[in-house]
Amino acid sequence: MDRDYWGSIATLMGTIVGAGVLGIPFVVAKSGIFNGLVVILIIGILMTFVFLYLGEITLRTKGIHQLTGYAEIYLGKKGKFFMMLSMILGIYGALLAYIIGTGKAASALLGGNSFIYSLIIFAICSYVVYKGLKAVENSELYFVFGTIIVILLISMISMNKVNPENLKSSLELSKIFIPFGVILFAFLGTSGIPEIREELQGKEKSMKKVIIWTLVIVTIVYSLFALIAVGVMGKETTDIATVGLGKTVNESVLILGNLFAMLAMSTSFLVLGLALKEMYNYDYKISENKSWFLTCSIPLLMFLFLGSSTTFTKILSITGIIVGGLEGILIVLMYFKAKQLGNRKPEFEIKKSYTIAFLIILIFALGVIFGLR
Repeated sequence: MDRDYWGSIATLMGTIVGAGVLGIPFVVAKSGIFNGLVVILIIGILMTFVFLYLGEITLRTKGIHQLTGYAEIYLGKKGKFFMMLSMILGIYGALLAYIIGTGKAASALLGGNSFIYSLIIFAICSYVVYKGLKAVENSELYFVFGTIIVILLISMISMNKVNPENLKSSLELSKIFIPFGVILFAFLGTSGIPEIREELQGKEKSMKKVIIWTLVIVTIVYSLFALIAVGVMGKETTDIATVGLGKTVNESVLILGNLFAMLAMSTSFLVLGLALKEMYNYDYKISENKSWFLTCSIPLLMFLFLGSSTTFTKILSITGIIVGGLEGILIVLMYFKAKQLGNRKPEFEIKKSYTIAFLIILIFALGVIFGLR
């Protein structure tokens, strides 16, 4: 295993692991720890297939494209539109969640009004998006290591506070879709697949192992964090896990956890905000100032109208269900089309199974039906 292999794992993890992990313990606690861990495992397996399907799509297609480009090649203009729609909705949903979340983390750390903190941090992040600092665009890659280290560190410090009573639960099908949207949001990151194809030029056979190992690591980290956080807080688990852990465990977790939460959400806001601004500017030829305004004004208006009546995890859940479901279904459809129309022999291919494809589409569809109720 060489540097390119581990670098590609880091790149893919950087597009998957982010602030979404902070909402997982809350929904796992609501559904019961057993239900929650089952859903993490199921979504981890489903998304492994989705990522592998997309990996094969990129290898069956000459040239490097982004998701909208592959959607247009294999599903036409309508496919491109729906893929673009899923990306825009996903980014706006995430930006709104991060505005809410940063304020709550800052309030837990410093005291005071979370609404005011949200507006202050939003103003700072919006200014950075306006200036378009290029260094921010690559920060997710480096930040992923810090994210995993902090999650593991918080889990280790909190371990001796776990109450076994909080972990007693059984499978309850009526609650199985409660954590679905937030967990699916935390696994989103398919935009990293075209990037690792570029990184692995000449070594494309490694892509399959990169995808599988990345998803295995992410699934384990999410499961461990949920297990420890719910074990410590039980039914009192907060919608941003580090807020409650800090109050329950000790001051070091309070400071470390909420600084991490603020940094994680602010960094994600900057990366996604810059990506959306550049899409409007480069792809749709909208002026830079108008692109910035479109990027930042919409989540701000959503926050001003919805901020007091919604929560961090509620926004993650709705975004994950709609965007993850739509994106997953489109990738499955693209995969079957690429099998027929691809213009390049792939370095690896996944055996075509209508049963697996049907199950993926069915579970995503059920997630929309039951998750949005």
